[in-house]
Amino acid sequence: MSALVALLGQRIRRDRLQLIFWIGGTALLALFTATAVATTYGDAAERDQILALAIQSPAILILRGLPQGGGLDAFVFFEIFTYLALLAGLMSTFLAVRHSRAEEESGRADLIGSTPVGRVLPTVATLVHGIGANILLGLGVVAGFVAGGMAVDGSFVAGVATTATGVAFLAVGLLVAQFLRTSRGANGVSVALVGIAFLLRGVGDALGTQTGPLAMASAWPSWLSPIGWAQHTAAYSGNSLAPLLLSAGLAVGCLIGVFGLQSVRDSGASLLPERRGRASARPLLAGAFGLAWRLQWGTVVAWAVGGAAFGLLAGSLSSLVQQAAASDPSIEHSLEAVVGGAGSVTQTLVAAMFGFVGVLAAACATQAVIRMRQEESLGTAELLLATPVSRVRWLVDYLVVGALAIVIVLAVAAGAGVLGLAASGDSSVGAGDVIATALAQVPAALVYLGVVALLFVLVPKATIGAGWAFVAAGVVVGEFGGLIGLPEWLRDVSPFTHTPVVTGAATDWSGGLWLAAVAVVAIAASVALMRRREVGTA
Repeated sequence: MSALVALLGQRIRRDRLQLIFWIGGTALLALFTATAVATTYGDAAERDQILALAIQSPAILILRGLPQGGGLDAFVFFEIFTYLALLAGLMSTFLAVRHSRAEEESGRADLIGSTPVGRVLPTVATLVHGIGANILLGLGVVAGFVAGGMAVDGSFVAGVATTATGVAFLAVGLLVAQFLRTSRGANGVSVALVGIAFLLRGVGDALGTQTGPLAMASAWPSWLSPIGWAQHTAAYSGNSLAPLLLSAGLAVGCLIGVFGLQSVRDSGASLLPERRGRASARPLLAGAFGLAWRLQWGTVVAWAVGGAAFGLLAGSLSSLVQQAAASDPSIEHSLEAVVGGAGSVTQTLVAAMFGFVGVLAAACATQAVIRMRQEESLGTAELLLATPVSRVRWLVDYLVVGALAIVIVLAVAAGAGVLGLAASGDSSVGAGDVIATALAQVPAALVYLGVVALLFVLVPKATIGAGWAFVAAGVVVGEFGGLIGLPEWLRDVSPFTHTPVVTGAATDWSGGLWLAAVAVVAIAASVALMRRREVGTA
């Protein structure tokens, strides 16, 4: 028992700052949403109009959730819960991989395993740690909703649903870590599974059937997703915990697999063997840039696939939204109120969907810089810098890879969006407008590339945590700031707030120009300061 307490204390100490950000930020998001919705959509008629729009517009159902009535509390649950569950899933998978595969990859697991603690107890400590973190996350959601004036019983159900989703993905992350050789690969697959769960829930909601004037029942794809199971608790309207039995079953099944597989594989090994390398390197690997690209191309492809999914949805769903707007002229105004924008219905929809593509591009750029920090902390960067490659050249190569990653993610999304529009038969928005909307996301993504690079140069130890926190804060403040009622000056801090919304000839590109200027300054400063920067593993 004392060994378990020691291992648990080590994990808590190591994650204390990250968990404060995750749990505190999620709780504040719940609180701000509850209070802002009560202020902005306090009128029942306005809520009914928004829900009527959502029922007719699959795009809104994908981005928000499943309507379950026009009550204020149920409306808040519809607006924000799927994102709370998404945050719980991401927090849990990162935690699982950090204390399992990453420990084996760094060699620390071997040191601990050589003691009387053995190999099983650290996994048990990680499991207890992760469950405790998710319980605190659920309590934070309950506290946020209750403080926002929402019903206690429904808030409790929402909190339990958030915890159950996080625990399910904690077990999924631990299982994925048994199969992949690197923490980078395990994190990539785990995040992809969380994203697929969110998308399945969205598709199931979009294909659902109306069960009442302001309520819907989802289609079968939603029942394949832990996020969908949590949403089916119908907090504040149904308050049913029964769907969470599926989350518990998934967690138990994954944990049986974790402990079973861990007992038969060697520490540091993986069930999926690494592909054998070539006898001689390709010409691309003759330089530092080629190596940087080789280390990250798989990650770039994964983010690009996500961008393609959003682009395809933006194009293929446009005709459905146009039909709904034609039958009810008020829908166009309501759509602008829900997702922002000031153009036609299709332009507003495309701008909203590509706002999320911009987030993916920014995250991909952030991960490119974070990869530098990982190479430095593992000591492999010193091997490269022992060659004629300078520190500045090393940084510039990664910045170029990050910029290319942004272009690839947005280009793939734009191509998918154009194909979706062609398939839907909607000619109200041309291919040029879609491409312009994708280009509008470039400056904000470049800001993230430059600022995180500056963090890497000035405070390398904070690169990973602060980098992802910067992305998360930008999404919450920029994408949800209007919904949760944040003041204008705070929303202006997020680069996503200033991304131009393409509305044809009347598009205001000034925000993009300012963002590009900030990005250039940050990138130039990071390159200049890198000359004085020491490289080490600490």
